[in-house]
Amino acid sequence: MPIQLINSFASWVLKQRIHQIELFVKYPNEVQEELLMNLIASAKNTVLGKEYDYASIHSYATFAERIPISTYEELQPLIERTRQGEQNVFWESSIKWFAKSSGTTNAKSKFIPVSNEALEDCHYKGSKDLLCLYLNNNENSGLFTGKSLRLGGSSQIYEDNNSFFGDLSAILIENMPIWAEFSSTPCNKTSLMSEWESKMAAIINETKRENVTSFAGVPSWMLVLMNRILEETGNGNLFEIWPNLEVYFHGGVSFNPYREQYKNILPKKEFKYYEIYNASEGFFAIQDQNHSSDLLLMLDYGIFYEFIPMDTFGTLNQKTIRLADVELNKNYAVVITTNSGLFRYLVGDTVRFTSLNPYRIRVSGRTKHHINVFGEELMVENTDQALSKACQITHSEIVDYTVAPIFMKEKEKGAHEWIIEFKKKPDDMAVFQQALDETLQSLNSDYEAKRYNNMTLNPLVINVARENLFYDWLKDNNKLGGQHKIPRLSNERDYLEQLKNMNIKIAI
Repeated sequence: MPIQLINSFASWVLKQRIHQIELFVKYPNEVQEELLMNLIASAKNTVLGKEYDYASIHSYATFAERIPISTYEELQPLIERTRQGEQNVFWESSIKWFAKSSGTTNAKSKFIPVSNEALEDCHYKGSKDLLCLYLNNNENSGLFTGKSLRLGGSSQIYEDNNSFFGDLSAILIENMPIWAEFSSTPCNKTSLMSEWESKMAAIINETKRENVTSFAGVPSWMLVLMNRILEETGNGNLFEIWPNLEVYFHGGVSFNPYREQYKNILPKKEFKYYEIYNASEGFFAIQDQNHSSDLLLMLDYGIFYEFIPMDTFGTLNQKTIRLADVELNKNYAVVITTNSGLFRYLVGDTVRFTSLNPYRIRVSGRTKHHINVFGEELMVENTDQALSKACQITHSEIVDYTVAPIFMKEKEKGAHEWIIEFKKKPDDMAVFQQALDETLQSLNSDYEAKRYNNMTLNPLVINVARENLFYDWLKDNNKLGGQHKIPRLSNERDYLEQLKNMNIKIAI
């Protein structure tokens, strides 16, 4: 079959989905209410379903009143029962796949259940919808005339008592439909390699001769791969290797700190960037416009959404609201009920709504990864944007960073301490520091109030990291690979102190 015919057929199939997306955009709350009732009915005969009498729940009010919000730690005993072979614990169909995820911490790994329904109706559906929305916005796309260079996690699949676990990306690759494998590079065997350095070399060797039209992966790790490809080939930019490149599909961490570096190695104005929001627990949102990184919340993936306003999160006044009750530009913790049996599960992410018709969001941070020691409510979204602005002003580039509080001691005021690894250092660190601090104040009124006349917070402190500090930290913690992330913000100093110690030891 000629490649042009394949391209036309794939585009036609994917675009059939558009009218279904338009349906939930038009009737979002009705779609969510119906989905919730279906999820409850599907799980009514499970262990949890009987404990909370799902069969008698016929409204959201009863659902919210009867079923508690749960963290992974609270659900872990039930998940372990399923991993040991017991079924029908929290979901009606058999669950044999578990996405191993430890997020940005050193804590014991989580094993997130992934049902067959979640694979087909959420994760793969999300991947297809991403292509569908992109093609709908770019009718002259040549996306399917070539392949997508994918960079996922670095773990293979492991078996334990007839259940299987690994990075979500490994699970998706293992179950990938033929059409997706046909259009991707590298091959599954290379993608599932567990040793990161060997995997990078194999990916470069395999893909540099392919006709790559798109990239898919986490920005920080993809940038490492792209720079290594350029070093090995001696090319000045990626279009010299792959002239038909047209789009990069990215997610996992904020793109803002890396945007200028990508523009340097992909120097065409027409090249596009499309963001997604997905996790081990589900595929949540997709960029649906060429020139806006706002994410359309996907409402028919078998996930029912609730939100906790961050101004009440973790307090005695904590409240949970439905999608119909959210407000613009407020930070919310995300709570989900899914077709893998996670009922009222606290994901750990925070989002804010940029549009209510349709419902579009931006990921603003993590419930555990923000700084609020002094009432400043500093979110990752704030620090990413401020860093991007400071780099723009000082013509510098960063690799990664983390921030922690300097706690008050007796009469000494507090502050925020940063450690930043630069790819290109600013000529004047004082100018960079001032730009960073002033931009943070312009973005966050609570931070601005605490910084006013150094009332509560002294000026921020910046440590310049040695080359490869964050890479070495990840390596020492066995976290090299596409799904692992640096903890950007913390209310404690653990990560910062570890990194500072590593910085000093090498310098000596």
